Amino acid sequence: MLGPQGIFKPRIMNEVPLSITTAPHGPYDDSFGPDELLRYRYRGTDPNHSDNKGLRFAMERRLPLVYIHGVVPGKYLVTWPVFVVGDDPENLTFSVAVDDARHLGLSDNPSLQMGVREDAETARRTYITAAVRVRLHQRAFRERVLEAYRRQCAFCRLRHEELLDAAHIIPDSEPGGEPVVHNGLSLCTLHHAAFDRYFIGLRPDFTIEVREDLRRERDGPTLLHAIQGLHDSRIVLPRRAEFRPARELLEVRYERFRQAVQRGA
Repeated sequence: MLGPQGIFKPRIMNEVPLSITTAPHGPYDDSFGPDELLRYRYRGTDPNHSDNKGLRFAMERRLPLVYIHGVVPGKYLVTWPVFVVGDDPENLTFSVAVDDARHLGLSDNPSLQMGVREDAETARRTYITAAVRVRLHQRAFRERVLEAYRRQCAFCRLRHEELLDAAHIIPDSEPGGEPVVHNGLSLCTLHHAAFDRYFIGLRPDFTIEVREDLRRERDGPTLLHAIQGLHDSRIVLPRRAEFRPARELLEVRYERFRQAVQRGA
């Protein structure tokens, strides 16, 4: 399924490729355009290269392909089916849209009017491709954050990856909430929830602060050891300085924590 050249065509397939791949840190700058479609780079600069002709053939025949997106080296997210829906020789790119496998036979239905069918097909594929784009970015963000924190919770050092999340310091729905490592923390599910709900704050000097009312509570061992015991401790930091939480983002987040405490959150 995964070819070293990005566009993979097995020997038994004469004209059309089987899959296309975007490699992490690869030589091609594949990206999403303003119409939410993937801009997939030509193989080389010759529009008539056999691989480029194969993708053009797939577009003309409306044939489905497999898209393999590298989120980090060694880890890929596979999406199927995708369709080549546009060709831009001037910019050496194809436009690629994701579809739902349940609709693969729709284009063969003669009872649907051509114009209505194509409009519905374009709208559906644009919507699905946008959703896949978000999923790819979230997956890449998680992998990069967990790798930077050596796959452990920054608060408690739990190393079970199934229980780890990539938490945003500034939510991705807000300005400044980009899915970049210095806006992320590797947190276990418990501490991610506590951080999001302002049970726990993080000072700009990387010191954990637990709400005072929670520090006074008396409950079972989970509250005692997993929450109260974190107060005034420092988090685990990435070894690379550029991956550490950005101080200006922590300042914004910590101020929100203080406001939540004052409101009695």
